[in-house]
Amino acid sequence: MARQTSDLQGRVQAAHQFDEGALLRYVRANVEGFPSKLLKFTVAQVRERQPPLMRSSCLSFPAPHPTLFGHGQSNPTFLLEAVGEGRSGTLVNRYVLRKKPPGEILQSAHAIEREFQVLKALGAHTDVPVPKVFCLCPDPSIIGTPFYIMEYLEGRIFLDSSLPGLAPETRRAVYEATAKTLAALHRVNVDSIGLGKLGRRENYCKRQVERWERQYLLSTGEEKPVRNPRMQDLAGWLKQHIPLEDYSASAGTGLVHGDFRIDNLVFHPTEYEVIGVIDWELSTLGNQMCDVAYSTLHFIMDITLSAESRGGLQTEGIPLQAEYLADYCKAAGRPWPMENWKFYIAFSLFRIAAIYAGVYHRWTMGNASGGERAQHTGKQANRFIDIALEFIRLAHVLPDQPPSVSGRLQNHFHEESRSQSSSKGSGNFVPTQKVLELRDKLLLFMEKHIYPMESEFYQLAQSNRRWTIHPEEERLKELAKKEGLWNLWIPLDSAVRARKLLLDNTLKTAARNERLLGAGLSNLEYGYICEIMGRSVWAPQIFNCGPPDTGNMEVLLRYGNKEQQKEWLVPLLEGNIRSGFAMTEPRVASSDATNIECSIRREGNFYVINGTKWWTSGAMDPRCRLLIVMGKTDFNAPRHKQQSMILVDAEAPGVLIRRPLLVFGFDDAPHGHAEISFDNVRVPVENILLGEGRGFEIAQGRLGPGRLHHCMRLVGAAERGMQLMVQRALGRRVFGKTIAEQGSFLSDLAKCRVELEATRLLVLEAADQLDRLGNKKARGTIAMAKVSAPNMALRVLDMAMQVHGAAGLSSDTVLSHLWATARSLRIADGPDEVHLGTIAKLELQRAKL
Repeated sequence: MARQTSDLQGRVQAAHQFDEGALLRYVRANVEGFPSKLLKFTVAQVRERQPPLMRSSCLSFPAPHPTLFGHGQSNPTFLLEAVGEGRSGTLVNRYVLRKKPPGEILQSAHAIEREFQVLKALGAHTDVPVPKVFCLCPDPSIIGTPFYIMEYLEGRIFLDSSLPGLAPETRRAVYEATAKTLAALHRVNVDSIGLGKLGRRENYCKRQVERWERQYLLSTGEEKPVRNPRMQDLAGWLKQHIPLEDYSASAGTGLVHGDFRIDNLVFHPTEYEVIGVIDWELSTLGNQMCDVAYSTLHFIMDITLSAESRGGLQTEGIPLQAEYLADYCKAAGRPWPMENWKFYIAFSLFRIAAIYAGVYHRWTMGNASGGERAQHTGKQANRFIDIALEFIRLAHVLPDQPPSVSGRLQNHFHEESRSQSSSKGSGNFVPTQKVLELRDKLLLFMEKHIYPMESEFYQLAQSNRRWTIHPEEERLKELAKKEGLWNLWIPLDSAVRARKLLLDNTLKTAARNERLLGAGLSNLEYGYICEIMGRSVWAPQIFNCGPPDTGNMEVLLRYGNKEQQKEWLVPLLEGNIRSGFAMTEPRVASSDATNIECSIRREGNFYVINGTKWWTSGAMDPRCRLLIVMGKTDFNAPRHKQQSMILVDAEAPGVLIRRPLLVFGFDDAPHGHAEISFDNVRVPVENILLGEGRGFEIAQGRLGPGRLHHCMRLVGAAERGMQLMVQRALGRRVFGKTIAEQGSFLSDLAKCRVELEATRLLVLEAADQLDRLGNKKARGTIAMAKVSAPNMALRVLDMAMQVHGAAGLSSDTVLSHLWATARSLRIADGPDEVHLGTIAKLELQRAKL
């Protein structure tokens, strides 16, 4: 073998030098395909390659010399070049070595073992482009620190996010490839490739904020001038605004790269295709929106080590931030980024500041891999802190969806869109990947567990034990929790508003273990899920998504204080108790709530309640422990300030359940609809919601999302009717032909489908407007849905019963019960006349503009 040569001396920083001979011996023994007849082995550094953007490492780009990639500020990364003899002549093999930096480092930092684990799993089992890894050496005695070796990728890395030197159309292609690669990474099923235990999926943001705050403090001791007290202000804001979806391992959690940027991608030498994602040091499991936000920072500012300006990208061909996000959302099957976008951007800047402080710390220790450039990172850390604090003060932080996006994505919880007209950014209601996954799980659950149990539930409800709970119901509820199908009704905006009140230890633990706060669905997303539950009268309660509990929990989420939530909301979220909503009264027309006569009179530290309520759904249930009662605290106040809502223990003295009420012969046992009298019921003053005279305000909040759920379920009930009708028509013969062959049936069936689909779109449009515009501006469409849904369901179910003949009128099928429920909702969900009046008034107002 020819004499080995070494370019270490003078070409690699002294702090990074190591025993090349020991490395060579290890490589020979552990790297597959290493030349057997070695002529030359080099490890060297190119110092002149200095990029404008911050980098943690680099894997590959065409280089004139062997390299320690000099623009990194994290794990030292070396290019190894082995020149050997082969049958066809001289061969040059290149490899990349990643190692921990020498000297003292912060705990948990520079986890090259994690990098190796992730790269190995992704390379073996997914289509995420990553370099092949050869070996991991945990033994620090070889070159001074643990390291691993991977393949060298012949390709391009674009160090400047403005892509100088590229044509405008190719710049767009680079960004589109970047977005699609991030989406592919986020679609990985970590459990199936052996990365399910890479990290905890819940509380990712909370743990990351705490981690980087700790790292910052360790890197900037009190005596160091780089310590910035404003960093503590930023950390405090982040801790107070942790996104609600962070508390559970719900959809949207999975593999997180942790440092996903365009300059951590290796592109094909000639094509605009990503062939390698590199620098996995910070990878773990967690909230993937952190990756998305981090990858867009260059749209907001110039992340540089020297430039002081920050104006974002404006180069021709570079897509808008919204267009980049649209590419990602489409490829990942995700909704448009929600209102927590401000948090995710601020968190990304916070983390960069902490990283830069760490780089500066390593520079002072003499082991920073970025050379002398690292001495400037202390000042840059302070700049990122200032930018983050400035950013969180902005009112508008997420750009409008571009026109090209509106036909593909839903615009969820845009901070500014709620004040815009209903026609802006309306979308075409294509379910996201998250919704499709939940929908598939729910459909399977219904087929396996709900439909087979319907007859048993009915039998118990018609027996002398009708007001008891079937034991299978509680088992199915626990199964639904485990399947992640629990409390899916909770709208994200309600949960976000209640975040601060819900952060006691009890609820945090429950939310983590049982996903008590749902999956973070918008009203539109929940529409696809709620519809399926509506196919069975028994299903909603199994998933803790049934009325009136959902509406009551909504009231407590929006308007309850911490003590009220702890006493009543937590047990309701857990499904341990049920509740009733007592508003309607037998002596007055309760569709006009100003008619309510029930009195709530203050006496010292108590309120005394007197009155009679009826159609209080859920009050007959043996698990009912809470009644939300609407009454009048001041009969002389202005008309809409007389009413208040108060929380009443269902077992309080003076609460008398007089009788169950029947709907077309159905008493809905064990749930029931009760007539209740309140005879001098004494309730602590702390039980009032919001305060006296605010009952109408609460009612309007309750009448939005919760009342639209009925429309969603009615679409599902009609769909069940269609299915049963078609099955019957195909199998039942009359006058020598199946019903399906009768001409009149075909025409009626087609009309039912047309009407069902039209109503479904109307309900989804109402849900979408509720998300984008809020309850007030969406009230017209909501009113239309409330008129259309029950009337459509009645017509479809009526035809289904007709096709079933006498069986359709009996309790042998679910049709009669579904029909009775649909008919009652033409009153219970507000009389048609009230909704039609709302629609007509809005129409007249538009005509006057």
